[in-house]
Amino acid sequence: MALSVSGIPQQREEAAEQVSNRYAIAAGILGWTLDAYNFFVLIFIVDILALRFAVSKSAIILTLGFTLALRPVGALAFGMLADRYSRRKSLILVIICFSVLGILSGLSTNYMTFLVLRALYGIGMGGFWGVGASFTMEASKTKLRGLYSGLLQAGYPLGYLLAAIAARTLLPIWGWRAMFWSALCPALITIYAAYRAPESASWKEHHVSSLGQIFRSVWDHRKAFVYLVITLSLMVCLAHGTQDLYPDFLKSVHNFAPNVVSNLAIIYSIGGICGTISGGHISEHVGRRRGIIVALVLCLLVIPAWAFGRSAAVLTVAAVIMQVGVQSAWGVMPAHLNELSPNVIRSLFAGLVYQLGVLFASPTNSIEYALRGIMGYKWAIATFEAAILVVLIFLFAFGPERKGRSFKNEATEIGVAGAE
Repeated sequence: MALSVSGIPQQREEAAEQVSNRYAIAAGILGWTLDAYNFFVLIFIVDILALRFAVSKSAIILTLGFTLALRPVGALAFGMLADRYSRRKSLILVIICFSVLGILSGLSTNYMTFLVLRALYGIGMGGFWGVGASFTMEASKTKLRGLYSGLLQAGYPLGYLLAAIAARTLLPIWGWRAMFWSALCPALITIYAAYRAPESASWKEHHVSSLGQIFRSVWDHRKAFVYLVITLSLMVCLAHGTQDLYPDFLKSVHNFAPNVVSNLAIIYSIGGICGTISGGHISEHVGRRRGIIVALVLCLLVIPAWAFGRSAAVLTVAAVIMQVGVQSAWGVMPAHLNELSPNVIRSLFAGLVYQLGVLFASPTNSIEYALRGIMGYKWAIATFEAAILVVLIFLFAFGPERKGRSFKNEATEIGVAGAE
């Protein structure tokens, strides 16, 4: 009986810790959803903004490139803050940063102001993933890391879905500015969740004592860093290359009405969400790399129908399958990338790898749009994405994996040659 009674306080403490960690996981998932929503609202109002600011559609698409290009700056700044001072406080700060810039975007009165705000928004957007992903993964139980990885990354297609719903509901009634302003309430909820979450136990154990130590750690793991930057660059090309211009493709090539496009986007975004969650969970059983490769092969097989389908039914089914595959691969990435990152600089390492990948992939939309003028829209998106998929399959087939790695009490760090 004495043992039972003495165990009660420990059980209560463990239960309280689990509840607190759920706030951390919720903050990561909600924050990445909000981040994605603020980015994707733009792709549904390209035509409207071009008319409003009296510029070409390509000029509006260029703002997407500026957002993507500035994301590494945010990853560097907020990643260093998180690794040196606090995961939790840095997470709150970055949520405030990108939320304010998103709201200000809706107040823009001319193109240059909008361009500058979207560039600055890229800093906030880029700062979130490294901090949010490390915070979430470190709060997750090892055996559930794949599931929470999928749930976290599902925030991206969920943000896309919410943007499509907003284009279908808010836009016709309240106009394009309300698309940006509607993120205010979700931002406040996310900040509250982050405020209630505890500081990461892994950070408490491993956090660096100086900024110099951060840069030395990055240099010590430079081989892994280069490999992961190349891999993430191509992963971002895959994601944005299959998402950002697809609504414009449907309108331009197939003459779909805007409401039809938004409805179709809602459908394939739901498929993407399901794919992200299932992909992360499946990787817990088959391995990170195998789970990703299977998803990439699925994408490769569906390209003919996705790019060259002639009916709305074929295009819809193909778009759903494509996003299931794309997001299944991405659902593994938070766990996979954090497991391959050094403990002492996990926020910076994972975040900077991700966002440098975004930087190098930032011309994706412009390249696809330019190829459209040379070989036609269909062949442009099909050829570009097929090439990306083939290279990615090769990289993951021969790359490292450390599924189930502990984030605590580990004496050695990861090198590029790490294996299963």
